[in-house]
Amino acid sequence: MAEEKNPLHREYGLFSNINYVLQGMRKYSKILMWMLPIGFVISPIQRYLWSFITKFVIDIVTNNSGVKNLLFVIGAFSVISLLVFLCQTFYNNKVWVQCIVVRMKIILKKNLLMMKMPFEFTENPDVLDCCQKAENAVSGNDQGFEGMEHQIVHFFEQLGIVIAGLVILGTMNIWIVVGMTLLAVINFLISNAASKYSKRTIWDPLAPWWRKRWYMNIALSDFSYAKDVRLFGLQKWLTNKFKELNVERYEAQRKNNRLWFWVTVSSSFFWLIFQGAVYAYLIIQVVNKNLTIGNFTLYLSSAGTFFECISALLNCFTQMMQKSREIDDFRTFMDVESIVKEIVGSSSAMTETPPLAKVPSYDSYEFEFKNVSFKYPRADKYALKDLNLKIKAGERLAVVGLNGAGKSTFIKLMLRLYEPTEGQILLNGVDISTYDIDSYYGIFSPVFQDVNLFAFTFAENISMRALENTDFSLAQKFTKDAGLGEKLESLPNGLNTQLLKIIYDDGIDMSGGEKQKLALARALYKNSPVVILDEPTSALDAIAESKLYEEFDKLIGGKTAVYISHRLSSTQFCNNVAMFMEGKMIEYGTHDSLMAANGEYAKMFNIQSQYYLEEDSDSDQIFEASHDMGGDF
Repeated sequence: MAEEKNPLHREYGLFSNINYVLQGMRKYSKILMWMLPIGFVISPIQRYLWSFITKFVIDIVTNNSGVKNLLFVIGAFSVISLLVFLCQTFYNNKVWVQCIVVRMKIILKKNLLMMKMPFEFTENPDVLDCCQKAENAVSGNDQGFEGMEHQIVHFFEQLGIVIAGLVILGTMNIWIVVGMTLLAVINFLISNAASKYSKRTIWDPLAPWWRKRWYMNIALSDFSYAKDVRLFGLQKWLTNKFKELNVERYEAQRKNNRLWFWVTVSSSFFWLIFQGAVYAYLIIQVVNKNLTIGNFTLYLSSAGTFFECISALLNCFTQMMQKSREIDDFRTFMDVESIVKEIVGSSSAMTETPPLAKVPSYDSYEFEFKNVSFKYPRADKYALKDLNLKIKAGERLAVVGLNGAGKSTFIKLMLRLYEPTEGQILLNGVDISTYDIDSYYGIFSPVFQDVNLFAFTFAENISMRALENTDFSLAQKFTKDAGLGEKLESLPNGLNTQLLKIIYDDGIDMSGGEKQKLALARALYKNSPVVILDEPTSALDAIAESKLYEEFDKLIGGKTAVYISHRLSSTQFCNNVAMFMEGKMIEYGTHDSLMAANGEYAKMFNIQSQYYLEEDSDSDQIFEASHDMGGDF
């Protein structure tokens, strides 16, 4: 399968990537750097020690040097062997653990970037591919970053062994050494070419497959899908989908196995040539009495070790190049913002040099959209076009329109999750892009339609802070204000009850409506001056939604608020209504003025009038009629 090249991908080069990993090792585990020279010294001792033991024993036996000398040599080498073994065990354990420690720190660095990178990147397929490849590069002991750590350590070990081998075999025949080196280099070139081909044509094209597999694993095992799977009889259908998806992975594995089968065959062939040449030369030297039996065994075993280790040394380069290509993926993701900026010249919320100003503590907050347009990357149409709108301090603005009208895009621009493609958004007359992004986020209390619970305590899910920094009295008050008083009383440990069963077996889950009320409690707890409600009550019926909106509106007092809802229950108490259609604001005004204009808003409202009867009947009758007629839209 041909790979469609990701326009964001960058290649940094082998030595740059080795330096990048060494910097990580230096930063996160200084002791690991001390292990490199230790491995350089101890590895050749460990590998050649028994070759010398064998040589000296044979020399003593063949020269009739006596049992005393034999026992002394065996005893001395046994002590040395024990010390080397203990040092090697300590060294191996320390290296293994510290390599993992460094990778964990690198993963944390990656995760921090994922949480802070511009929100729009989370919806960009190219960025998502980069993210998946970066995840693969730190997903295991042999992949990417940690794989390069091990290869760097291994390189120093093999380098020490090869240098020691050159010293030993240089006393035998330098041309034999040159020949072994040439065979090892040829073997290295073949392996490296195969590794590069495998990465480019087999594994890189599977990046979308990994995302699909991750999703299918969730669909097949996540209990949140359990009701749909059972009631719609999806077991066989989903299983077949998973099997179809795995065909691509199986084919890639078969192709990879065939490739490395032939690489192994070629490597075995070179090994056969080397062994034959060394045996022939040494036997001739023994027959001609130019070599003792002891030196015969020393050179024979040392030659095998040398060829094995020079092949391993060169293979380190092969492995390093493979890991380097994976580190290219990781570094591409870590640099993704500057790369996107380089390609499209887009501004970004993450690059803040010099440091941007924090949002001042205003008495009131007023927003103005001036000729604002937004287009998604690679999209042909604008999601929002030429928007001019002012939201006055303390105003209640209702934003309405059909799905795809641009309502959510408008909110994401206001929240600065997106940056405008054109135009400006002003806060009290100042362009919001001039403010520090975290400071800007701090002025909003948002409530979104999709509410995510965290596997922490109920109190932490309200405060969105660590337990020791949570005000329990406020958390309890706002939980009750949001309509979750009875739920809170029913919890076994009150605010200390754990949510979800991911970490704690006794954790509890919540219904859709309860989650949305919890999100309202979060917004009240945060107590920011601007409140955003992006269709947060979709899981509630019409009566509950209308009552909740009215009660919530009273609780937020004089704060600026923007309400988005697919129902029109919020427009009655809002100061103004903005009607969006096909990415443009087509109407703006009070509910009464828009009804009088008899435009699109009036049409939408009249369609829903059977649920929102605005005659002189009281609200209870309205709610009753709404409930009798279905209540939802």
